[in-house]
Amino acid sequence: MNALNFKTLLTTALLAVSTSGLVIAADTPSETPQVQVTDEMAVGRQAVQNKNWTQAVASFKKAVAENPKNADAHNMLGYSNRALGKFDEAFAAYDKALAIDPKHKGALEYSGMGYLKTNQKAKAEAQLTKLKTICANCTETASLAKAVADYKPGVVSSTY
Repeated sequence: MNALNFKTLLTTALLAVSTSGLVIAADTPSETPQVQVTDEMAVGRQAVQNKNWTQAVASFKKAVAENPKNADAHNMLGYSNRALGKFDEAFAAYDKALAIDPKHKGALEYSGMGYLKTNQKAKAEAQLTKLKTICANCTETASLAKAVADYKPGVVSSTY
């Protein structure tokens, strides 16, 4: 085996081992190439899995401070703040994620869900329209479409 093939094999194996166990339903990564996985991102993702929203917010704030251009960290900060009912902070974080990566499917979906929770259906529908343009058959699009279809004014659903 030549050195290049061995290096490629080793890199692939290390990547697979280092990312195993970190994938969660709430985390839809950005397609922006400069995304970095940091210790704080890992701690934040674990806190999300444990529904420890206060710890998640603290970790994602640190991750954003470490790398302000990490759309995934901003998205997860928004997600965690939304879970705490801190909608202004959540929308600010989603806006930053979308400023970095306007096609961030997670930020579009989660901000849409937040808009439904705050009875702003038109804004949720606008996020859904953007998602449909980016990826009509993605899970994020289907999830937000279902939430918008099921939306009833003044009724907060646990599904969004």
